[in-house]
Amino acid sequence: MQTETHIEAITQKLEPLLAENPTHFLVEIRIKPTNNIKVFIDADEGMPLSGLIKYNRALYKDLEESGMYPDGNFSLEVSSPGVDEPLKLNRQYKKNVGRYLEVKLQDDSVKEGKILEAGEDGIVLETESGKGRKKEIKQETVLFSDIKKATVQVKF
Repeated sequence: MQTETHIEAITQKLEPLLAENPTHFLVEIRIKPTNNIKVFIDADEGMPLSGLIKYNRALYKDLEESGMYPDGNFSLEVSSPGVDEPLKLNRQYKKNVGRYLEVKLQDDSVKEGKILEAGEDGIVLETESGKGRKKEIKQETVLFSDIKKATVQVKF
């Protein structure tokens, strides 16, 4: 089986588990050539560790019983996406309203600002330029189709 077929099969195994808690959602599944499976699950209000453990145990058991990886030749990691992982889904942008983002656009330019809202087509970003009296705060809409990569920035 090819990697994409495995990803589809794992997604189908996860759907009923995720349906039990509608605030949880699948972000991404990655499979390395060594059969290391990484599943990223997030939640609208933050993902509890107990939830990740539950998904890991149920999915591991299901994968073992399915025979998809003969002789148990796989490893499984279920986690929430870390701060260094780019945002992939509209739902993640909504969850991060009020936080700072670094947004790399399709033309490779970069914008940094606070995400004020996330809609169906894009986000509203509050950006600052200049300092002191010349400081200017602008709000601009950035379409999802223009975003190459967006990551949350931790500000202290």
